[in-house]
Amino acid sequence: MARSPTTSDVFNAVAEVQRRQILTLLADRELSVNDLAATLNLRQPAVSKHLRVLKEVDLVQVRGVGQQRLYSLNPQALKPIYDWAATFRSLWTGRLDRLDAHLAGLLAQQKGEDS
Repeated sequence: MARSPTTSDVFNAVAEVQRRQILTLLADRELSVNDLAATLNLRQPAVSKHLRVLKEVDLVQVRGVGQQRLYSLNPQALKPIYDWAATFRSLWTGRLDRLDAHLAGLLAQQKGEDS
């Protein structure tokens, strides 16, 4: 089966590790292509291609400041990923609750042995 193009949805767009790194950096502040390239140790054309993909699925926004273009994260576009991941919240909550109970039992057992 052929893979969907990376611009089809946010899931495909964030499947690439460097795009996730870009989104992480943009979560803190606006950055230019050159700032992103320097921080990620990538060439500017590669960063521009990643930004184009992220922009096509509305994950990043761009605004012009003079001749410079500043990119920022559009957090609302991450909602489909958040909603999908939220379906697993109860699974992890249950596992963490069982881990807490197990650790409490081990701690109680250890205190009993120390007495």
